[in-house]
Formats: sequence, structure tokens, C-alpha cells
Amino acid sequence: AMEDVSAKFVSQKISRTRWRPLPAAALQPPDLFATGSWDNEDNRISIWSAGDFENAGLNGEYHGEPHLLCDIQHNGDVMDMQFLDQERIVVASSTGTVTIFRHHQNNQTLSDDHRWEKAHYHVDQDTSCGGAACTGVVCNNPEIVTVGEDGRINLFRADQKDAVRTIDNADSSTLHAVTFLRTTEILTVNSIGQLKIWDLRQQRNEPSQIFSLAGDRVPLHCVDRHPNQQHIVATGGQDGMLSIWDIRQGTMPVSLLNAHEAEMWEVHFHPSDPDHLFTCSEDGSLWHWDTSTNVSDKPSFLHQGGRSTAYLSHSTINQSVVSAWLSSDPTKDRMEITNLIPNQTLSVNSLDVLGPCLVYGTDAEAIYVNRQLFA
Repeated sequence: AMEDVSAKFVSQKISRTRWRPLPAAALQPPDLFATGSWDNEDNRISIWSAGDFENAGLNGEYHGEPHLLCDIQHNGDVMDMQFLDQERIVVASSTGTVTIFRHHQNNQTLSDDHRWEKAHYHVDQDTSCGGAACTGVVCNNPEIVTVGEDGRINLFRADQKDAVRTIDNADSSTLHAVTFLRTTEILTVNSIGQLKIWDLRQQRNEPSQIFSLAGDRVPLHCVDRHPNQQHIVATGGQDGMLSIWDIRQGTMPVSLLNAHEAEMWEVHFHPSDPDHLFTCSEDGSLWHWDTSTNVSDKPSFLHQGGRSTAYLSHSTINQSVVSAWLSSDPTKDRMEITNLIPNQTLSVNSLDVLGPCLVYGTDAEAIYVNRQLFA
């Protein structure tokens, strides 16, 4: 319901929104998030308070819009962003630089903690115009992995000046996104429809596995893996399709689901409730995909004019938990899909979900917080 959503107009196009992670034992909902902007004269990293809990109404409904705690200038477009810990945020720039910003909670300021100039570059690091966009960053404190338009993969440590490892020609095309598969392995997606696994323990500079979309080589823009069943991976592409992969078998997606009408920019499994998945798109929509099994009595997505294409059927006899994501047709009676923002027109560039809360940012120069995702 839209009434659970609070909006804040920020006079900047927002390229990334990220919740600050909660401490392991925390019971409260997330309270702070960061945003990064793009395509503005002066791009910024901003820290926001999600709003005013103290004045929540008697029924727990919540009033108040997000408010800015602090911000800092950022050179270039913010291409990606991830919290390293409670205080530090790693930011990928279109200039090729990777910066760690620190949020000082005592006096609500942001400072530039460390930076790797031109971590990504086209010709050589020394030419003035040689920077290549850093398109993706993922953190597992203290390790930071970045990918870029230059097809390069860097492994940094937050406490070290130089890269721990660089795979220079990891990919001949643009790498668009990266995530951890396990602590020593990463997943990347590229502009020719490939999903690759890299084992960072191996010294060789080749992927340990390559998966690819059949046929069209549609660029893949985003990737996430299921938090509990790490063989299940979701990607989104230029054509708006959601692809679900089982990296234990085959080299093609288990299922391709028609989703958005334009580029899918981000895909995220809910970190603690991965029957729920969220995608956002250039077409101005943000979809909530719900495969929790109690939806069979609700109308199937198939009756709403969607369609899904299954490539591989699965023998799931040995799986103690059969994930709905791996069924040969996950939409059939097992999935409900809701567009959380029906009338948006400009691109939804980013979303993040934590506990009951969703935050997303758009080219309409607005950020939105929904605190009751599962209400």
C-alpha cells in the first residue's frame, strides 16, 4: 500500500540506495541509509535517517519523511556503493576511482577515508583521461572486490594501500556487477550475457565456470545469490528479463521470467526471507516477487498476461528443500508479483531491502522508504 511509503525529493538523480547493516543481534528495524547520485553537476554521497520512530502512532504506523544527516561531494557518477561496516561505505565512481567514506556518528559528518585512484582504467593508469568506470563493488570486511568497464577485477583490503590482487583482462567485455558466492569466490555478469564464477584462491586469471544466456547475448546488469541456497543465483538484464540459475548444473538459466519492459538495474533476494525477491527497472517499476508457498490460492501471475520460459527441467529428488525458484515454471501457482510503484515513469535505479524496510531511488530526484513491506 502506497500509504506506507514516505518520499523525499532531493534535487539529485539517485543512482544507489543502501541500508546501513544492523548489528548482528539487533532487533530494531534499520534506521539509516546512504544514497549516491549521478548525472548531476555536483554528485553527492548522503546519509539519511529513515525517519522518526519516536512519534510513531499508537498502531505503530509511522510518520515523518527521511531526513538528511550529512553529505559529501563525490567526483563522478556514483556507479555502485556498499557498506563495509557500520561506519564505512565503499563507493565506485564513473571516473574509475574507488573511495571509502567514513560516517562519523558523533558529529554527523562524512569524510574521505581512503581512495584508490583509477582502480579501473582504459589505457594506462597515468594518462589524465584514462579512467574507466568502476561499475560494481562488493564487500566482505576487510575485503573489497571491484569490477569495471575495463574488464578488470580488483581485490582490495580496506587497510592496504595497494590492490591485493588484480586480474587485468578478466573479461574482454564490460563487467557490470559483482557479488560474493562464498568468501573466496565471486560472481560477475557482463555485457554479453555471461555469468562467471571466479575462485580468488586460484592464481590463474580465468573463471572457474562460465554460464551464459542462450542465443542473444543480452547484457546482464545485476546479480544476486540466494542467501541460504548459494547455488541459486538471480540476474537481470538489458531486456528486463529475470533469469534464475542453478550453478550446480547446466550452463544456462533454469528459468527466464518476463519482468520489466526496459533494463533491470538491480535484483535483490530478501536477506532473511529469500522467498521474496525485488527488482527495479529503467521502466519506472519496482517488482516484489513472492514465492512463499501460501500463495497458491491467490491468482497466478500467469493470468495477468505474464509468461515464463523454462529451459531445463530439474530432478529435485535429493534436495531436502525444494526452492520455488528452481521449479521449471516458478510462476505457476507459486508466485505472486506486485509492482510496488504503479505510476512511476522515470527509472528506478536502485533498491535495498532489510527486515521489513525497502528503500529505493529514482531519476525523478526522489528517494522512497517503505517500512511495512510485509504488512
